[in-house]
Amino acid sequence: MQRIDANSLDLKEKVVNIGRVTKVVKGGRNFRFSALVVVGDENGHIGSGIGKAAEIPDAIRKGIEDAKKNLIKVPLVETTIPHESTGEYGAGRVLLMPASEGTGVIAGGPVRAVLELAGIHDIRTKSLGSNNPINMVNATINGLSQLRTAEEVAKLRGKTVEEILG
Repeated sequence: MQRIDANSLDLKEKVVNIGRVTKVVKGGRNFRFSALVVVGDENGHIGSGIGKAAEIPDAIRKGIEDAKKNLIKVPLVETTIPHESTGEYGAGRVLLMPASEGTGVIAGGPVRAVLELAGIHDIRTKSLGSNNPINMVNATINGLSQLRTAEEVAKLRGKTVEEILG
């Protein structure tokens, strides 16, 4: 997979989840925070990252930096995806189905954040496994990374687009 330069893109970020982690020590409790952040340019580039720190703003900043390192390119067909796909990550499974124009984004919280920042306007989704936000976001990105356009498939097989589509 090719490396995408995050600096050349106009990225927007969205904090999907902030978790408070408690460590009980002799003197009491230590609180730290983990932030799950999604970044995207609403034009086919998307990435997610996790940042952990003692303060929430630091955790979010680290999450954004991590997300910029994990950008992928999503093939879009007008306002939707080229074909159905199932993404898996851990126990999380997300089914992504293309939809006709005007349908909108039919998706739950963490999945919706990823799809909106990827620039997908018409799609139907179903969460099939774990509803842990980290698993759902990563399963969605996994499903989006499996997508291929008809042109890409035709080039790989050495055929024309008409032969692939029938």
